[in-house]
Amino acid sequence: MEYQVTITETLSRIELVEASSAIEAEDFVRDRYSKCDIVLNDTHFIDTNFETNQVVPNMSTLCHLPTLNPYYTSKKKDFQLLHEDCFELLPHIEQQFDMIFADPPYFLSNGGISIQSGEVVSVNKGDWDKGLSPEEMNDFNLRWISLCRDKLKDNGTIWISGTYHNIFSVANALTQLGFKILNVVTWAKTNPPPNVSCRYFTYSTEFIIWARKKEKVAHYYNYELMKRINGDKQMRDVWNLPAIAPWEKSCGKHPTQKPLGLLSRIIMASTKPGAWILDPFAGSSTTGIAANLLDRRYLGIEREEEFALMGKRRREEIDNISNYATFRSKIADIVKAEDTQTDCFTLREDFPAEALPFLCEKG
Repeated sequence: MEYQVTITETLSRIELVEASSAIEAEDFVRDRYSKCDIVLNDTHFIDTNFETNQVVPNMSTLCHLPTLNPYYTSKKKDFQLLHEDCFELLPHIEQQFDMIFADPPYFLSNGGISIQSGEVVSVNKGDWDKGLSPEEMNDFNLRWISLCRDKLKDNGTIWISGTYHNIFSVANALTQLGFKILNVVTWAKTNPPPNVSCRYFTYSTEFIIWARKKEKVAHYYNYELMKRINGDKQMRDVWNLPAIAPWEKSCGKHPTQKPLGLLSRIIMASTKPGAWILDPFAGSSTTGIAANLLDRRYLGIEREEEFALMGKRRREEIDNISNYATFRSKIADIVKAEDTQTDCFTLREDFPAEALPFLCEKG
């Protein structure tokens, strides 16, 4: 039999549990939460009902229900990494975030070739990047952006990267869901790979859409800092920045890894110290590393364990104070910001981290 157990606490959620009685169903939920050091008593249970109109799932299905147990939590609890599909996990997260950065699949894995470190390599990234039809791509982008919109504060902003292959679909989805597009940043790579065929111009740019959640709710933009690090001139929407450097690959390389310099600029421009940042396609967690280097906090969701492990190792790398200082010294915008606006790194108040629903340790 299946029971619907409604509980009220920081997660404020409904659990569907297979059990032989209501008491057994509540005990099952208590046990699950106890593994996350959350103690439930009788007052936490609002109602427990037998669901007669639902198909009873088998145990293999129950074992694969998404959980909010982190794959990895940093010692300071400013870096949370969940190993799951964002489509499955996002509906279970109650927290709203100050900013979202997303580097979704571009759907470019079509059997082509490119040049990397002087060698011809395949452009295929993995099954997650295989091409979709235009209709399938539009549906994919509309679904994940809709889920993310619910997790963004009313004054929050979202940044989404892409190429011409997917960025128009992303822009249409944002407009359809009521976002206000603020800028479309062109990232002009200073060190792009050469064009193999020599039949057209070298691909050297990617696009990053910056949008706010609501048309008439003001967003945060650190105009003065962006102007200062740009030589006291207004920063334009064309950014000349290199792709990832060798020192950013010390724990391995994700096939679509973004440089820390790019994410650092994005985070400094649109958040304050202490802000919570969500990345639903975490990859090797460049967003999280940049966030922590800048005194921001991070929740990443990554489906592939290979990349989740890479993100964990990268975060552990900057627990070493020497590595932390070295990384900051290699990011030009951080160096310039330290000389002009030091409070952009100053966390003025502690965030009640224990209130967040994704902080329980992995059992």
